[in-house]
Amino acid sequence: MSTTNNSRPRGRPRQFDSDTAVATAQKLFHARGYDAVSVADVTEALGINPPSFYAAFGNKAGLYTRVLDRYSGADAIPLAEFLRSDRPVAECLAVLLEEAARRYAADPAAAGCLVVEGTRSNDREARRSACTYRAAGEDMIRAYIAARHPEEAEHLTDFVSTVMTGLSAQARNGHGFDRLLSTARLAGLALAQALPA
Repeated sequence: MSTTNNSRPRGRPRQFDSDTAVATAQKLFHARGYDAVSVADVTEALGINPPSFYAAFGNKAGLYTRVLDRYSGADAIPLAEFLRSDRPVAECLAVLLEEAARRYAADPAAAGCLVVEGTRSNDREARRSACTYRAAGEDMIRAYIAARHPEEAEHLTDFVSTVMTGLSAQARNGHGFDRLLSTARLAGLALAQALPA
């Protein structure tokens, strides 16, 4: 007769750390895309069981929203650093696009922008979360342009957003930094023509 207790403790493992879990999930979502990551993938990567996952995050979309919070605070392009009031608007937007090219190509295993790619998710809740973050970024760019060029703000924001979306998609399709940077620089030339100094 064995006296060994083979039952696992119930609930969340003692070493479970939600911040570490969100960071791990961010890597999964960024590398594979939201739709390609299952709850089983997440629980396996985190070393937890499904009940612990649901207790901590509610559902996969809830975890994704936490991931987007983390991404926007730590890994997304810090727009405020690039949208400067002491430099020409076109120059700052061009530098922003070059930074997007740099970041989107930095890790071939997790290329592109987590937010932009999330806006195409099949999951309505996850897509809504990503669209909210994207809209906040667009609002910041629009306000920056409007402060000096109000008549140009709407269509130039659309242009910058479209270029960033394209850069993200092409990074996901395997375009390296040199190709993305070339595209970003062409867009910078268009911005300089649209907003002459």
